[in-house]
Amino acid sequence: MAKIPKKLLHSVRFTALEAIERINRGGAYSNLLLNELIQKNKVDGKDTALLTELVYGTISRQLLLAYEVEPFVKKAKKVDPWVRSLLQLSLYQMLYLDRVPDHAIINEAVEIAKAKGNPGTGKFVNGVLRSIQRAGVPSLDLIKDPIERLATEISMPKFLTEKFVAEIGEEETRKLGLSLLEPSRVSARVDLRYLSREEAIEALAEDGIEARISELSPYGIIADRGFLAGSELFQNGWLTIQDESSMLVAQAMQIIPGQKVLDACAAPGGKTTHIAALLENEGSVTALDIHEHKLKLVQENAERLRVTDRIVTKKMDAREAAQHFEAESFDRILVDAPCSGLGLMRRKPDIKYQKQPQDFVQLPKIQLEILKNCAPTLKSRGIMVYSTCTITSAENQAVVEAFLAERSDFEKIDLTLDTKLQAAIHDQMLILYPEMFMTDGFFICAMQKK
Repeated sequence: MAKIPKKLLHSVRFTALEAIERINRGGAYSNLLLNELIQKNKVDGKDTALLTELVYGTISRQLLLAYEVEPFVKKAKKVDPWVRSLLQLSLYQMLYLDRVPDHAIINEAVEIAKAKGNPGTGKFVNGVLRSIQRAGVPSLDLIKDPIERLATEISMPKFLTEKFVAEIGEEETRKLGLSLLEPSRVSARVDLRYLSREEAIEALAEDGIEARISELSPYGIIADRGFLAGSELFQNGWLTIQDESSMLVAQAMQIIPGQKVLDACAAPGGKTTHIAALLENEGSVTALDIHEHKLKLVQENAERLRVTDRIVTKKMDAREAAQHFEAESFDRILVDAPCSGLGLMRRKPDIKYQKQPQDFVQLPKIQLEILKNCAPTLKSRGIMVYSTCTITSAENQAVVEAFLAERSDFEKIDLTLDTKLQAAIHDQMLILYPEMFMTDGFFICAMQKK
């Protein structure tokens, strides 16, 4: 590959292609990678929103874009993976972005192709994109298998599409999948010890950030415009970035100041710090994680949010909790269990392509084991909340049912959440799909020790 011209190297589309390539190779999460590449390629600040849109838009529709490109490249002897990614990135812009004319998109794609490949690669990319421009993309009706057609339409692996169709039906799966193609929104939890949500919104407006009150969480606000993490409120620790669905967990725990709480799977600490804030100036949260570096994230968050005096971190596998803590040590326990993370597919679209069927066999075993080993450390009449950021019944309802079948001294209790969420509560369990309120997908169940 020839040396990339400086102007092209710092361009938003070249950086977007680099991000897509690295995500496709695996080992790089989209949400972490973008910040790294913005710094490395010195992308202009005004272009960061476009970069995010290009990467997330292309990755989230990757299977659909691949289907639409395929008829125009199938006669080629060999098409390198990066060339396919460049074609998909360019097609995404042509189909979904109105503010850039097609000729500009094609011209820059050709320049990137020549720089990364050779003049012949540039001619190939030019020919493919101009053919698509003339002929249009193929209809999905050409796919005869209804599940494969749906999987392509929503750009979700076929096995996952089949899994959701079996659980919630074809039409609900379509709604779910299509909602994941919409941009995610940014929400924040306001620390009500310092200011009200209305005061926070007013202060953010002075920083040029447009925000509104969340209808789901009494602690939440939603930013419609502006960079929340760059605000003075964030720097002062008076608010933190957290999805509305995640804020519901501490609320479901019915925290009372002075209680002893166990957060069994704590990192990176969003829920831990929320619990600590609700304890006010009494009680404590013992935060566990199996990785030392992840516990440092908890400690850093606690310091910024001014709750270090309420949090104790311990490097420990939550499946060993009963061995390390005395029976009936805690008033409240949170098991925010490791899971497949499918509720995060809008914010991390690459997740859906990384999953394998076997992932859904092992995870429920680990989740159940954590619940079973934390249960003895809960006091009588104490509450244990089980939550995940996934939307599969095998990791959610089935795990709760298996736990209750073994522990007759526990029972589900009603969730203390906003009435707007009642439609998402079934059999005393919150099953929040991403399309319902445009939040992350989430599951919450509160159980009390009899």
